Amino acid sequence: MSAAERQFDFVHRDRAFQIGLTEDGTLELRLDGLVRKARPAQTAEPQYVWTNVELQWEEHHYIEARYWASTGELSITVNREPLHQVQL
Repeated sequence: MSAAERQFDFVHRDRAFQIGLTEDGTLELRLDGLVRKARPAQTAEPQYVWTNVELQWEEHHYIEARYWASTGELSITVNREPLHQVQL
């Protein structure tokens, strides 16, 4: 991502995740630097991306991110439990 794009990095169970907002407003969820899901900018809020990841011995983690462009709020959950809430 370029300097004009916004990104939040976090580690969950020793894996690197990034939630980013590109210059054109696309919300991206990355795992180990690779885009898993992307959602273009839209008028309805929130923008939503998710991925189901097997992290350890068939232990699945459902990673979700919701972004409200009107406020800049980013909410990240794992298995529907709050993990991070930040401003982008």
